[in-house]
Amino acid sequence: MGLVATFDFDTVADEGLCGAPDETVFAAAQAEGRVLVTQDLDFSDMRRFLPGTHAGIILLRLLNPSRARLSERLLQLFQHRDMELWGGCFVVVTDFKLRVHWPQK
Repeated sequence: MGLVATFDFDTVADEGLCGAPDETVFAAAQAEGRVLVTQDLDFSDMRRFLPGTHAGIILLRLLNPSRARLSERLLQLFQHRDMELWGGCFVVVTDFKLRVHWPQK
């Protein structure tokens, strides 16, 4: 039987950041060394969020981004990918594709 990883996460609501500016949400995630999981296209500019300059960003771009579908897609990733390798990466997740942009060495 394989090793199952566990992940600690908080939501924007958990952190009391509902309605906060993107910069505040991003800074809070970085202050705790957390990967930011978002649907917000404001975080899609890789020139601004260059891989290796942050703890990591996962941008979800689903055709039907219902809560159920978002949870299902994230669970698929957690079960089938070694997410620990994505620290510092910029990751774009769609319904059928996954693009990992690695920090430059």
